Amino acid sequence: MALEAAAPSPETGQLQQPSQEGMLLARDVAGRAFPGRALEGRAKSTRIVSSQISVWSRLKEIWISRELLVNLVRTEIRVKYKNSFLGLVWSLISPAMTLGIYTLVFGVVLKNGIPDFVLLLFSGLLAWNLFSTGVQAATGVIVNNAALVKKVSFPREILALASIGSACVFFFFQACVLVIFLIGLQWSPAWSELWLLVVAAVPLLVFSAALALLLAAVNVYLRDTQHLVEVLVGAAWFWACPIVYSFQAKVYPFLHRHHIVWLYLLNPLTPVVLTFERVIYGKEVLNLTIPPHLPTQLLPGWGALTYVEMDGLVLVASLLLFYGAMVVFGRLAGNFAEEL
Repeated sequence: MALEAAAPSPETGQLQQPSQEGMLLARDVAGRAFPGRALEGRAKSTRIVSSQISVWSRLKEIWISRELLVNLVRTEIRVKYKNSFLGLVWSLISPAMTLGIYTLVFGVVLKNGIPDFVLLLFSGLLAWNLFSTGVQAATGVIVNNAALVKKVSFPREILALASIGSACVFFFFQACVLVIFLIGLQWSPAWSELWLLVVAAVPLLVFSAALALLLAAVNVYLRDTQHLVEVLVGAAWFWACPIVYSFQAKVYPFLHRHHIVWLYLLNPLTPVVLTFERVIYGKEVLNLTIPPHLPTQLLPGWGALTYVEMDGLVLVASLLLFYGAMVVFGRLAGNFAEEL
């Protein structure tokens, strides 16, 4: 067990002041989750953190504090666009500009010849951005809010989960941009398989939350974790997913020839991205606009049941990872105050 309370700075001996983001978060915690009590009053209270608390008990505590979770999501969004003239409009402009850059590079300069490539690209980016944005933000969230963690009593897991929650909000705005592109290009998705998006979104959220909890806790002790995640998640992992290239046309022939298709599918995000592309892009075989102008299969010709099975396996693996992440987080949380 460890006792968490406000700790003086080792350099000055004075209590460390929270960052701007931490002050906003503290205001929500003190003012909304604990109405009628000032933050300074909460700083004098103590909370015993024990690694022996069961995962189920910690989940119940998170559920009881769900209003605080919602407030923290709102606060993260306010902090992100604080003093911004356009505010949330950037959530619409940013994905549109990203699409424009990728389309210019891969659709015009490199000329892959895929009709309406912007939609195939956006289909994969929609799932990827939710994962990448949430996990990268969650990795450093506890360290970035050290003053809040040391002064206020609340389930620490909520900080990491709030990052995933804010990523879901941005996911919604990006989906709105996608709808605009679909209407503008008069492109019809696979309406009969639209329900597969829910099947893919659930394991995506669970996997993102599990990784966010695990990395957020480890980063308190190993600060290099945040920089490593920026490289692996921000760059390397992206290219391991069939987003800017066609899985069926570019990757599958080589993998099938060497009988290692299963190895590529071990990436939990691959089935999810393929499901999003199958539903939103919705076209398995297209005539490419580059030589030899022959029909080319861009997406796997699997049935809906195959996608359900793959996403189901990802969900099972993600649930196991989430349980393990909760156990690790519970073990490490007891000394957060001392490490911070």
